[in-house]
Amino acid sequence: MTNTMQNPKDTVEKTRDRQSPDQQSPRNNRRRRRILLVSVVGIALLGLLALVLAGGVFNQAPTGESEHSMTAVQIIPLIILVVMFVVATKWPLNIGVMGLVASFGVGYFMLGMDDKEILADFPANIVITIIGVTYFFSMAQRNGTIDIIVQTCVRLVRGKTMLLPWVFFLMAAALTSLGTFSPAAVALLAPAAIGLAYESRIHPVLMGAFIINGAHAGGFSPLSVAGVLVHDIAVKNGFPISQGSLFVASFAINFILSALTVVLFGLLGKLRDGEGIHADLETPALGRPHGQQIFTLALIGALLVCALGFHMPIGFVALSAGLLLAFVNIKEHKTFIGGVSWSTVLLVAGMITYVSLLQHVGVIDTLAEQALALGAPLLVALVLCYVIGVGSAFASSTALLTAFIPLAGPLLASSSLSASGTVAALAIAATVVDVSPFSTDGALVVANAREDDRQRVYKQLMMYAGGVVLAAPALAWVLLVPTGIM
Repeated sequence: MTNTMQNPKDTVEKTRDRQSPDQQSPRNNRRRRRILLVSVVGIALLGLLALVLAGGVFNQAPTGESEHSMTAVQIIPLIILVVMFVVATKWPLNIGVMGLVASFGVGYFMLGMDDKEILADFPANIVITIIGVTYFFSMAQRNGTIDIIVQTCVRLVRGKTMLLPWVFFLMAAALTSLGTFSPAAVALLAPAAIGLAYESRIHPVLMGAFIINGAHAGGFSPLSVAGVLVHDIAVKNGFPISQGSLFVASFAINFILSALTVVLFGLLGKLRDGEGIHADLETPALGRPHGQQIFTLALIGALLVCALGFHMPIGFVALSAGLLLAFVNIKEHKTFIGGVSWSTVLLVAGMITYVSLLQHVGVIDTLAEQALALGAPLLVALVLCYVIGVGSAFASSTALLTAFIPLAGPLLASSSLSASGTVAALAIAATVVDVSPFSTDGALVVANAREDDRQRVYKQLMMYAGGVVLAAPALAWVLLVPTGIM
Protein backbone atom coordinates (compact mmCIF):
# COMPACT_ATOMS: atom_id res chain seq x y z
CA MET A 1 0.00 0.00 0.00
CA THR A 2 2.81 2.38 0.84
CA ASN A 3 4.52 1.82 -2.51
CA THR A 4 1.24 2.26 -4.33
CA MET A 5 0.64 5.60 -2.65
CA GLN A 6 4.15 6.85 -3.42
CA ASN A 7 4.29 5.93 -7.11
CA PRO A 8 2.12 8.84 -8.37
CA LYS A 9 4.30 11.32 -6.54
CA ASP A 10 7.43 9.76 -8.00
CA THR A 11 5.92 9.96 -11.45
CA VAL A 12 5.11 13.64 -10.95
CA GLU A 13 8.64 14.32 -9.74
CA LYS A 14 10.14 12.53 -12.75
CA THR A 15 7.90 14.48 -15.07
CA ARG A 16 9.00 17.71 -13.46
CA ASP A 17 12.65 16.68 -13.80
CA ARG A 18 12.18 16.31 -17.55
CA GLN A 19 10.85 19.83 -17.84
CA SER A 20 14.23 21.52 -17.97
CA PRO A 21 13.01 24.52 -19.99
CA ASP A 22 10.45 25.28 -17.32
CA GLN A 23 13.11 25.04 -14.65
CA GLN A 24 15.32 27.41 -16.56
CA SER A 25 12.54 29.92 -17.20
CA PRO A 26 12.73 31.49 -13.71
CA ARG A 27 16.41 32.27 -14.35
CA ASN A 28 15.55 33.80 -17.71
CA ASN A 29 12.77 35.80 -16.07
CA ARG A 30 15.22 37.09 -13.45
CA ARG A 31 17.64 38.16 -16.16
CA ARG A 32 14.89 39.92 -18.07
CA ARG A 33 13.71 41.65 -14.95
CA ARG A 34 17.25 42.79 -14.17
CA ILE A 35 17.66 44.17 -17.69
CA LEU A 36 14.28 45.87 -17.47
CA LEU A 37 15.11 47.24 -14.02
CA VAL A 38 18.38 48.72 -15.29
CA SER A 39 16.52 50.25 -18.26
CA VAL A 40 13.79 51.72 -16.07
CA VAL A 41 16.29 53.09 -13.57
CA GLY A 42 18.29 54.62 -16.42
CA ILE A 43 15.23 56.29 -17.87
CA ALA A 44 14.16 57.50 -14.44
CA LEU A 45 17.62 58.97 -13.77
CA LEU A 46 17.60 60.70 -17.14
CA GLY A 47 14.18 62.10 -16.35
CA LEU A 48 15.33 63.35 -12.95
CA LEU A 49 18.43 64.88 -14.52
CA ALA A 50 16.26 66.65 -17.04
CA LEU A 51 14.02 67.92 -14.24
CA VAL A 52 16.97 69.42 -12.38
CA LEU A 53 19.17 70.72 -15.20
CA ALA A 54 16.75 71.64 -17.94
CA GLY A 55 14.58 74.11 -16.12
CA GLY A 56 15.25 76.71 -18.75
CA VAL A 57 13.77 74.53 -21.44
CA PHE A 58 10.47 74.19 -19.59
CA ASN A 59 9.87 77.90 -19.46
CA GLN A 60 10.21 78.36 -23.20
CA ALA A 61 7.11 78.88 -25.26
CA PRO A 62 6.27 76.45 -28.03
CA THR A 63 8.21 77.21 -31.19
CA GLY A 64 5.20 76.74 -33.41
CA GLU A 65 7.22 74.85 -36.02
CA SER A 66 4.54 72.18 -36.22
CA GLU A 67 0.97 72.51 -35.15
CA HIS A 68 0.92 69.04 -33.59
CA SER A 69 4.53 68.81 -32.31
CA MET A 70 5.14 68.21 -28.61
CA THR A 71 7.33 70.37 -26.40
CA ALA A 72 9.80 69.12 -23.81
CA VAL A 73 7.39 69.94 -21.02
CA GLN A 74 4.90 67.56 -22.66
CA ILE A 75 7.29 64.80 -23.73
CA ILE A 76 8.93 64.16 -20.37
CA PRO A 77 5.66 63.67 -18.37
CA LEU A 78 4.47 61.33 -21.14
CA ILE A 79 7.69 59.29 -20.90
CA ILE A 80 7.21 59.09 -17.13
CA LEU A 81 3.67 57.76 -17.69
CA VAL A 82 4.98 55.02 -20.00
CA VAL A 83 7.67 54.09 -17.48
CA MET A 84 5.03 53.82 -14.76
CA PHE A 85 3.00 51.38 -16.85
CA VAL A 86 6.09 49.28 -17.58
CA VAL A 87 7.08 49.14 -13.92
CA ALA A 88 3.54 48.32 -12.76
CA THR A 89 3.32 45.55 -15.37
CA LYS A 90 6.51 43.82 -14.25
CA TRP A 91 6.43 44.38 -10.50
CA PRO A 92 3.64 44.40 -7.89
CA LEU A 93 3.87 48.15 -7.36
CA ASN A 94 0.78 50.34 -7.16
CA ILE A 95 0.75 52.60 -10.19
CA GLY A 96 -1.40 55.08 -8.24
CA VAL A 97 1.39 55.68 -5.73
CA MET A 98 3.76 56.24 -8.63
CA GLY A 99 1.19 58.61 -10.13
CA LEU A 100 1.02 60.72 -6.97
CA VAL A 101 4.81 60.87 -6.70
CA ALA A 102 5.09 61.74 -10.40
CA SER A 103 2.41 64.42 -9.94
CA PHE A 104 4.57 65.98 -7.24
CA GLY A 105 7.73 65.75 -9.37
CA VAL A 106 6.17 67.15 -12.52
CA GLY A 107 3.94 69.70 -10.81
CA TYR A 108 6.45 71.06 -8.30
CA PHE A 109 9.76 70.92 -10.18
CA MET A 110 8.63 71.39 -13.78
CA LEU A 111 5.52 73.54 -13.50
CA GLY A 112 6.19 75.40 -10.25
CA MET A 113 2.84 74.36 -8.74
CA ASP A 114 2.13 74.14 -5.01
CA ASP A 115 0.36 71.22 -3.34
CA LYS A 116 -3.12 72.74 -3.67
CA GLU A 117 -2.66 73.26 -7.40
CA ILE A 118 -1.28 69.74 -7.87
CA LEU A 119 -4.29 68.24 -6.07
CA ALA A 120 -6.86 70.54 -7.66
CA ASP A 121 -8.34 67.64 -9.65
CA PHE A 122 -7.96 65.00 -6.93
CA PRO A 123 -11.08 62.76 -7.43
CA ALA A 124 -12.60 63.04 -3.96
CA ASN A 125 -16.05 61.82 -5.05
CA ILE A 126 -14.64 58.66 -6.65
CA VAL A 127 -12.47 57.99 -3.59
CA ILE A 128 -15.54 58.20 -1.35
CA THR A 129 -17.39 55.84 -3.66
CA ILE A 130 -14.60 53.26 -3.53
CA ILE A 131 -14.26 53.47 0.24
CA GLY A 132 -18.00 53.32 0.90
CA VAL A 133 -18.77 50.44 -1.45
CA THR A 134 -15.84 48.23 -0.41
CA TYR A 135 -16.46 49.01 3.27
CA PHE A 136 -20.07 47.86 3.10
CA PHE A 137 -19.57 44.80 0.90
CA SER A 138 -16.63 43.57 2.97
CA MET A 139 -19.12 43.33 5.84
CA ALA A 140 -21.66 41.55 3.65
CA GLN A 141 -19.00 39.02 2.70
CA ARG A 142 -17.73 38.47 6.24
CA ASN A 143 -21.15 37.93 7.80
CA GLY A 144 -22.08 35.32 5.19
CA THR A 145 -24.71 37.26 3.26
CA ILE A 146 -22.87 36.83 -0.06
CA ASP A 147 -22.54 33.08 0.62
CA ILE A 148 -26.30 32.81 1.14
CA ILE A 149 -26.96 34.52 -2.19
CA VAL A 150 -24.51 32.20 -4.00
CA GLN A 151 -25.85 28.99 -2.44
CA THR A 152 -29.45 29.99 -3.13
CA CYS A 153 -28.71 30.57 -6.80
CA VAL A 154 -26.78 27.30 -7.18
CA ARG A 155 -29.63 25.26 -5.72
CA LEU A 156 -31.95 26.58 -8.43
CA VAL A 157 -30.16 24.62 -11.18
CA ARG A 158 -29.66 21.21 -9.57
CA GLY A 159 -29.43 18.58 -12.26
CA LYS A 160 -28.89 21.15 -15.05
CA THR A 161 -25.15 21.54 -14.89
CA MET A 162 -24.72 23.44 -18.17
CA LEU A 163 -26.76 26.25 -16.67
CA LEU A 164 -24.19 26.70 -13.91
CA PRO A 165 -21.88 29.01 -15.94
CA TRP A 166 -24.83 31.29 -16.69
CA VAL A 167 -25.85 31.29 -13.02
CA PHE A 168 -22.39 32.44 -12.00
CA PHE A 169 -22.37 34.96 -14.87
CA LEU A 170 -25.55 36.54 -13.49
CA MET A 171 -24.33 36.40 -9.87
CA ALA A 172 -21.06 38.10 -10.78
CA ALA A 173 -22.98 40.73 -12.77
CA ALA A 174 -25.30 41.32 -9.82
CA LEU A 175 -22.39 41.76 -7.41
CA THR A 176 -20.50 44.23 -9.59
CA SER A 177 -23.63 46.13 -10.59
CA LEU A 178 -24.24 46.75 -6.88
CA GLY A 179 -20.76 48.20 -6.51
CA THR A 180 -18.46 45.24 -5.83
CA PHE A 181 -15.15 45.44 -7.68
CA SER A 182 -14.59 42.96 -10.47
CA PRO A 183 -11.63 41.21 -8.75
CA ALA A 184 -13.60 41.07 -5.49
CA ALA A 185 -16.60 39.48 -7.21
CA VAL A 186 -14.36 36.94 -8.95
CA ALA A 187 -12.58 36.19 -5.67
CA LEU A 188 -15.92 35.59 -3.93
CA LEU A 189 -17.35 33.30 -6.61
CA ALA A 190 -14.35 31.50 -8.10
CA PRO A 191 -13.78 28.92 -5.34
CA ALA A 192 -17.36 27.58 -5.50
CA ALA A 193 -17.66 27.99 -9.28
CA ILE A 194 -14.40 26.24 -10.22
CA GLY A 195 -15.14 23.48 -7.69
CA LEU A 196 -18.57 22.93 -9.20
CA ALA A 197 -16.99 22.92 -12.66
CA TYR A 198 -14.75 19.99 -11.74
CA GLU A 199 -17.62 18.15 -10.07
CA SER A 200 -19.89 18.65 -13.09
CA ARG A 201 -17.06 18.10 -15.62
CA ILE A 202 -17.50 21.59 -17.06
CA HIS A 203 -14.24 22.96 -18.43
CA PRO A 204 -12.71 25.17 -15.69
CA VAL A 205 -11.58 27.75 -18.27
CA LEU A 206 -15.14 28.01 -19.55
CA MET A 207 -16.45 28.54 -16.02
CA GLY A 208 -13.71 31.07 -15.25
CA ALA A 209 -14.47 33.02 -18.43
CA PHE A 210 -18.15 33.21 -17.49
CA ILE A 211 -17.38 34.54 -14.00
CA ILE A 212 -15.05 37.21 -15.37
CA ASN A 213 -17.43 38.19 -18.19
CA GLY A 214 -20.27 38.41 -15.70
CA ALA A 215 -18.23 40.63 -13.42
CA HIS A 216 -17.56 42.97 -16.34
CA ALA A 217 -21.17 42.79 -17.52
CA GLY A 218 -22.30 44.56 -14.37
CA GLY A 219 -19.10 46.51 -13.91
CA PHE A 220 -20.35 49.75 -15.48
CA SER A 221 -23.68 50.13 -13.73
CA PRO A 222 -24.56 53.58 -12.32
CA LEU A 223 -23.81 52.14 -8.85
CA SER A 224 -20.39 50.70 -9.68
CA VAL A 225 -17.10 52.48 -9.15
CA ALA A 226 -16.06 51.90 -12.77
CA GLY A 227 -19.37 53.29 -14.02
CA VAL A 228 -19.03 56.39 -11.86
CA LEU A 229 -15.37 56.76 -12.85
CA VAL A 230 -16.00 56.63 -16.61
CA HIS A 231 -19.01 58.95 -16.36
CA ASP A 232 -17.14 61.53 -14.27
CA ILE A 233 -14.10 61.51 -16.57
CA ALA A 234 -16.36 61.97 -19.60
CA VAL A 235 -18.26 64.84 -17.98
CA LYS A 236 -15.03 66.50 -16.87
CA ASN A 237 -13.73 66.38 -20.44
CA GLY A 238 -16.88 67.91 -21.88
CA PHE A 239 -18.68 64.94 -23.43
CA PRO A 240 -21.30 63.63 -20.96
CA ILE A 241 -22.49 60.08 -21.59
CA SER A 242 -25.52 58.06 -20.60
CA GLN A 243 -24.72 55.85 -17.60
CA GLY A 244 -27.67 53.61 -18.40
CA SER A 245 -26.51 53.11 -21.99
CA LEU A 246 -22.98 52.32 -20.82
CA PHE A 247 -24.31 49.66 -18.45
CA VAL A 248 -26.59 48.08 -21.07
CA ALA A 249 -23.80 48.05 -23.69
CA SER A 250 -21.34 46.43 -21.30
CA PHE A 251 -23.86 43.80 -20.23
CA ALA A 252 -24.89 43.02 -23.82
CA ILE A 253 -21.36 42.65 -25.21
CA ASN A 254 -20.19 40.49 -22.31
CA PHE A 255 -23.31 38.36 -22.73
CA ILE A 256 -22.56 37.98 -26.46
CA LEU A 257 -18.93 37.18 -25.70
CA SER A 258 -20.02 34.47 -23.24
CA ALA A 259 -22.39 32.96 -25.79
CA LEU A 260 -19.59 32.94 -28.38
CA THR A 261 -17.38 31.25 -25.78
CA VAL A 262 -19.92 28.42 -25.44
CA VAL A 263 -19.97 28.05 -29.23
CA LEU A 264 -16.16 28.01 -29.38
CA PHE A 265 -15.81 25.39 -26.66
CA GLY A 266 -18.57 23.36 -28.28
CA LEU A 267 -16.78 23.39 -31.65
CA LEU A 268 -13.56 22.34 -29.93
CA GLY A 269 -15.37 19.58 -28.06
CA LYS A 270 -14.44 21.02 -24.67
CA LEU A 271 -17.83 21.84 -23.14
CA ARG A 272 -17.36 18.72 -21.07
CA ASP A 273 -13.86 18.49 -19.67
CA GLY A 274 -12.65 15.01 -20.60
CA GLU A 275 -9.56 15.37 -18.43
CA GLY A 276 -11.54 16.38 -15.40
CA ILE A 277 -11.76 14.12 -12.38
CA HIS A 278 -14.74 14.32 -10.08
CA ALA A 279 -13.70 16.26 -7.03
CA ASP A 280 -15.48 16.41 -3.71
CA LEU A 281 -16.94 19.87 -3.30
CA GLU A 282 -18.04 20.87 0.14
CA THR A 283 -21.28 22.75 -0.23
CA PRO A 284 -22.72 22.78 3.27
CA ALA A 285 -26.40 23.47 3.43
CA LEU A 286 -26.93 26.95 4.77
CA GLY A 287 -29.73 27.53 7.19
CA ARG A 288 -32.10 30.42 7.11
CA PRO A 289 -30.49 33.88 7.28
CA HIS A 290 -29.94 35.06 10.83
CA GLY A 291 -30.66 38.55 12.08
CA GLN A 292 -27.49 40.26 10.87
CA GLN A 293 -27.77 38.71 7.41
CA ILE A 294 -31.42 39.73 7.10
CA PHE A 295 -30.42 43.25 8.11
CA THR A 296 -27.65 43.23 5.47
CA LEU A 297 -30.07 42.13 2.75
CA ALA A 298 -32.42 44.93 3.78
CA LEU A 299 -29.57 47.43 3.59
CA ILE A 300 -28.67 46.21 0.08
CA GLY A 301 -32.28 46.84 -0.93
CA ALA A 302 -32.19 50.30 0.65
CA LEU A 303 -28.92 51.01 -1.15
CA LEU A 304 -30.58 50.26 -4.49
CA VAL A 305 -33.60 52.42 -3.72
CA CYS A 306 -31.54 55.41 -2.56
CA ALA A 307 -29.02 55.29 -5.43
CA LEU A 308 -31.34 54.36 -8.30
CA GLY A 309 -34.63 55.79 -7.14
CA PHE A 310 -33.48 59.02 -5.51
CA HIS A 311 -30.11 59.44 -7.27
CA MET A 312 -28.28 59.84 -3.98
CA PRO A 313 -24.44 59.57 -4.06
CA ILE A 314 -23.62 55.88 -3.82
CA GLY A 315 -20.43 56.44 -1.79
CA PHE A 316 -22.11 58.24 1.08
CA VAL A 317 -25.11 55.90 1.02
CA ALA A 318 -22.82 52.86 1.20
CA LEU A 319 -20.85 54.42 4.05
CA SER A 320 -24.09 55.08 5.92
CA ALA A 321 -25.27 51.50 5.39
CA GLY A 322 -21.87 50.20 6.50
CA LEU A 323 -21.97 52.31 9.65
CA LEU A 324 -25.42 50.97 10.54
CA LEU A 325 -24.14 47.44 10.01
CA ALA A 326 -21.05 48.18 12.10
CA PHE A 327 -23.22 49.07 15.10
CA VAL A 328 -24.64 45.53 14.92
CA ASN A 329 -21.15 44.02 15.14
CA ILE A 330 -18.90 46.58 16.81
CA LYS A 331 -16.32 44.01 17.94
CA GLU A 332 -15.25 43.27 14.34
CA HIS A 333 -15.28 46.85 13.11
CA LYS A 334 -11.50 46.94 12.67
CA THR A 335 -11.64 43.97 10.29
CA PHE A 336 -14.37 45.74 8.30
CA ILE A 337 -12.11 48.77 7.85
CA GLY A 338 -9.45 46.39 6.56
CA GLY A 339 -11.86 45.32 3.84
CA VAL A 340 -11.69 48.73 2.16
CA SER A 341 -9.82 48.47 -1.15
CA TRP A 342 -7.11 50.98 -0.30
CA SER A 343 -4.96 49.81 -3.22
CA THR A 344 -7.73 50.78 -5.64
CA VAL A 345 -8.18 54.12 -3.87
CA LEU A 346 -4.50 54.85 -4.42
CA LEU A 347 -4.60 53.63 -8.02
CA VAL A 348 -7.55 55.74 -9.10
CA ALA A 349 -6.55 58.84 -7.12
CA GLY A 350 -2.95 58.75 -8.31
CA MET A 351 -3.73 58.10 -11.97
CA ILE A 352 -6.47 60.72 -12.26
CA THR A 353 -4.31 63.30 -10.52
CA TYR A 354 -1.39 62.63 -12.86
CA VAL A 355 -3.50 62.52 -16.03
CA SER A 356 -5.00 65.87 -14.96
CA LEU A 357 -1.49 67.31 -14.95
CA LEU A 358 -0.93 65.88 -18.44
CA GLN A 359 -4.08 67.69 -19.55
CA HIS A 360 -2.84 70.86 -17.87
CA VAL A 361 0.34 70.89 -19.98
CA GLY A 362 -1.54 69.97 -23.16
CA VAL A 363 -0.34 66.38 -23.60
CA ILE A 364 -3.84 64.97 -24.09
CA ASP A 365 -4.81 67.60 -26.66
CA THR A 366 -1.59 67.13 -28.64
CA LEU A 367 -1.91 63.33 -28.69
CA ALA A 368 -5.52 63.63 -29.77
CA GLU A 369 -4.57 66.00 -32.59
CA GLN A 370 -1.88 63.58 -33.76
CA ALA A 371 -4.38 60.71 -33.64
CA LEU A 372 -6.88 62.74 -35.63
CA ALA A 373 -4.20 63.24 -38.27
CA LEU A 374 -4.69 59.56 -39.14
CA GLY A 375 -7.82 60.64 -40.97
CA ALA A 376 -11.12 58.81 -40.55
CA PRO A 377 -12.56 59.15 -37.00
CA LEU A 378 -13.82 55.55 -37.19
CA LEU A 379 -10.26 54.34 -37.79
CA VAL A 380 -8.97 56.43 -34.88
CA ALA A 381 -11.63 54.95 -32.59
CA LEU A 382 -10.68 51.41 -33.66
CA VAL A 383 -7.00 52.09 -33.03
CA LEU A 384 -7.77 53.46 -29.56
CA CYS A 385 -9.90 50.38 -28.77
CA TYR A 386 -7.06 48.02 -29.68
CA VAL A 387 -4.38 50.03 -27.91
CA ILE A 388 -6.36 50.16 -24.66
CA GLY A 389 -7.40 46.51 -25.06
CA VAL A 390 -3.89 45.15 -25.60
CA GLY A 391 -2.51 47.36 -22.84
CA SER A 392 -5.16 46.27 -20.34
CA ALA A 393 -4.27 42.61 -20.84
CA PHE A 394 -0.97 43.36 -19.09
CA ALA A 395 -1.65 46.50 -17.05
CA SER A 396 -4.38 48.01 -14.92
CA SER A 397 -7.66 48.53 -16.80
CA THR A 398 -8.67 51.33 -14.44
CA ALA A 399 -5.40 53.15 -14.97
CA LEU A 400 -5.71 52.89 -18.75
CA LEU A 401 -9.30 54.12 -18.66
CA THR A 402 -8.24 57.27 -16.84
CA ALA A 403 -5.49 57.84 -19.40
CA PHE A 404 -7.33 57.00 -22.64
CA ILE A 405 -10.88 58.27 -22.23
CA PRO A 406 -9.74 61.93 -22.27
CA LEU A 407 -8.22 61.22 -25.71
CA ALA A 408 -11.73 60.70 -27.04
CA GLY A 409 -12.68 64.33 -26.34
CA PRO A 410 -11.12 66.03 -29.39
CA LEU A 411 -12.10 63.03 -31.54
CA LEU A 412 -15.75 63.42 -30.56
CA ALA A 413 -15.62 67.20 -30.90
CA SER A 414 -14.39 66.99 -34.50
CA SER A 415 -16.64 64.19 -35.71
CA SER A 416 -20.21 62.96 -35.58
CA LEU A 417 -19.36 59.87 -33.52
CA SER A 418 -21.62 59.10 -30.58
CA ALA A 419 -19.99 60.03 -27.27
CA SER A 420 -21.73 57.25 -25.35
CA GLY A 421 -20.94 54.64 -28.00
CA THR A 422 -17.27 55.58 -28.36
CA VAL A 423 -16.61 55.79 -24.62
CA ALA A 424 -18.49 52.53 -24.04
CA ALA A 425 -16.38 50.80 -26.70
CA LEU A 426 -13.18 52.03 -25.05
CA ALA A 427 -14.37 51.03 -21.57
CA ILE A 428 -15.47 47.57 -22.70
CA ALA A 429 -12.27 46.98 -24.71
CA ALA A 430 -10.27 47.83 -21.59
CA THR A 431 -12.07 45.36 -19.32
CA VAL A 432 -13.09 42.28 -21.32
CA VAL A 433 -9.42 41.36 -21.80
CA ASP A 434 -9.03 40.84 -18.03
CA VAL A 435 -9.48 37.10 -18.64
CA SER A 436 -5.73 37.19 -19.22
CA PRO A 437 -3.86 35.22 -16.50
CA PHE A 438 -1.64 38.30 -16.18
CA SER A 439 -4.61 40.24 -14.79
CA THR A 440 -6.07 39.88 -11.30
CA ASP A 441 -9.28 38.25 -12.54
CA GLY A 442 -7.53 35.69 -14.70
CA ALA A 443 -4.98 34.93 -11.99
CA LEU A 444 -7.81 34.22 -9.53
CA VAL A 445 -9.25 31.62 -11.91
CA VAL A 446 -5.88 29.90 -12.25
CA ALA A 447 -5.33 30.03 -8.48
CA ASN A 448 -8.64 28.23 -7.83
CA ALA A 449 -7.93 25.41 -10.28
CA ARG A 450 -6.85 22.05 -8.84
CA GLU A 451 -3.16 22.02 -8.08
CA ASP A 452 -2.46 19.16 -10.49
CA ASP A 453 -4.48 20.91 -13.22
CA ARG A 454 -3.25 24.47 -12.71
CA GLN A 455 -0.63 24.46 -15.46
CA ARG A 456 -3.15 23.20 -18.03
CA VAL A 457 -5.70 25.82 -16.99
CA TYR A 458 -3.03 28.52 -17.18
CA LYS A 459 -2.01 27.60 -20.73
CA GLN A 460 -5.56 27.24 -22.03
CA LEU A 461 -6.69 30.45 -20.34
CA MET A 462 -3.72 32.18 -21.99
CA MET A 463 -4.85 30.91 -25.41
CA TYR A 464 -8.43 31.97 -24.74
CA ALA A 465 -7.29 35.41 -23.58
CA GLY A 466 -5.28 35.81 -26.79
CA GLY A 467 -8.44 35.23 -28.81
CA VAL A 468 -10.34 37.74 -26.67
CA VAL A 469 -7.64 40.37 -27.12
CA LEU A 470 -7.85 39.93 -30.90
CA ALA A 471 -11.65 39.82 -31.19
CA ALA A 472 -13.23 41.75 -28.31
CA PRO A 473 -12.02 45.31 -29.11
CA ALA A 474 -13.22 44.87 -32.71
CA LEU A 475 -16.55 43.47 -31.47
CA ALA A 476 -17.08 46.45 -29.16
CA TRP A 477 -16.12 48.87 -31.94
CA VAL A 478 -18.35 47.25 -34.60
CA LEU A 479 -21.43 47.13 -32.38
CA LEU A 480 -21.14 50.54 -30.72
CA VAL A 481 -19.17 53.05 -32.83
CA PRO A 482 -20.19 52.84 -36.54
CA THR A 483 -23.79 51.90 -35.73
CA GLY A 484 -24.47 54.98 -33.60
CA ILE A 485 -26.80 52.75 -31.58
CA MET A 486 -26.10 54.70 -28.43
